[in-house]
Amino acid sequence: MDGSETYDTTVGATMRAVRLHSPGRIEDLVVEEVATPRPEAGEALVRVHASAITRDELSWPVDRLPATPSYEVSGTVVATAPDVSGPSAGVAVYALMDFDRDGAAAEYALVEARLLADKPRTLDDVQSAAVPLPALSAWQGLFRHGGLAAGERVLIHGAAGGVGQFAVQLAHHHGAHVIGTASPRGLHLARELGADEVIDHTTTRFEDAVEPVDLVFDTVGGDRLQRSPAVLRQAGRLVSVAEQPPPDVLENPAIRAVFFVVEPDREQLIRLTTLIDAGHVRPLVGEVFALADAREAFARAMAGNARGKVVIQITSRTASRGSTSPAGPS
Repeated sequence: MDGSETYDTTVGATMRAVRLHSPGRIEDLVVEEVATPRPEAGEALVRVHASAITRDELSWPVDRLPATPSYEVSGTVVATAPDVSGPSAGVAVYALMDFDRDGAAAEYALVEARLLADKPRTLDDVQSAAVPLPALSAWQGLFRHGGLAAGERVLIHGAAGGVGQFAVQLAHHHGAHVIGTASPRGLHLARELGADEVIDHTTTRFEDAVEPVDLVFDTVGGDRLQRSPAVLRQAGRLVSVAEQPPPDVLENPAIRAVFFVVEPDREQLIRLTTLIDAGHVRPLVGEVFALADAREAFARAMAGNARGKVVIQITSRTASRGSTSPAGPS
């Protein structure tokens, strides 16, 4: 498909984008007017309708500043490079983007076409943007690394958190017996999402309350991760997306321990979309902010107590051309 034939002529020469000028510093997030990128080999240009925030992502770009954050995108394809055969312009898509390039906190974003999946038909753009990173983390932790099978017992630490919410739903739908640890305010949600047993980690040691399990999927790290081998069956699996298991666990031949970083994966996202549209899995959106309020949105996400994903909804252009404004209150 010829990229010039699929380019939306309504795309302006410039766009608004959130730009990070110092790693980890919310004060250095600024909404700027920048050149609208054009897709190169393998890329699609997506008009961003919504993008979601991960708590610690402002610390990721170090050697490519200034950078645009937010790696979960929902939008519409407006252009493709000449070598891209799909998706074509006009298609509603969503994706987890690669972490080593500019993200989607902008009016337009360049995304590798191979990562784009059709947006769930049962979700709007804000809800769709809340899916890719936590849902793919849960899928990869449970199935790719954890090998979870129907009928097995799985303990999910942080069952009401961003990744934990999806992990509980996916494990429940897969036919596993699901046990979750959560804070007091997350217990009801974990049960509602499908946990068969829930444990208040602030009042109960899970080792004293849980029968042996086949898999522990850890999303919180720390003390809960270190204590987890005590509840694993012989040849059990311990998978963490939060931090590396301790050395004595990694060296224990009776335990298969894995730490992983989530990877973009279109095929897995398509399978998740099928589950979402069938009503088996749903995202939980916390708060929604406008692009101009990105600094406030990142502050909210970094505080770590949002119940649900923090999402930036890209609205129609209101700022004047050539303007530069802080991404939220100073």
